[in-house]
Amino acid sequence: MRLVKKIPHDRYLIEIHEYNSKYILNITLDAYEQIYKIPIQEISSLERIEDLINEEFLSKNLKRFVEMRQDWTKLNQK
Repeated sequence: MRLVKKIPHDRYLIEIHEYNSKYILNITLDAYEQIYKIPIQEISSLERIEDLINEEFLSKNLKRFVEMRQDWTKLNQK
């Protein structure tokens, strides 16, 4: 897997990798990670992926990260 681009952000580690004819978008917050596999032929350019990573998208990601942490915390309490 080849790192293609790191996208600077104050809260998240955002990286785009290329592997097996796909762009792999990794969004990391603390110990949690969300991964999107995007076939290269479905996207016009790498810049298009960057354009799609807007505040609305990242806000939804944050909600998922919170849910992931809550799920893990509940599992750990059992």
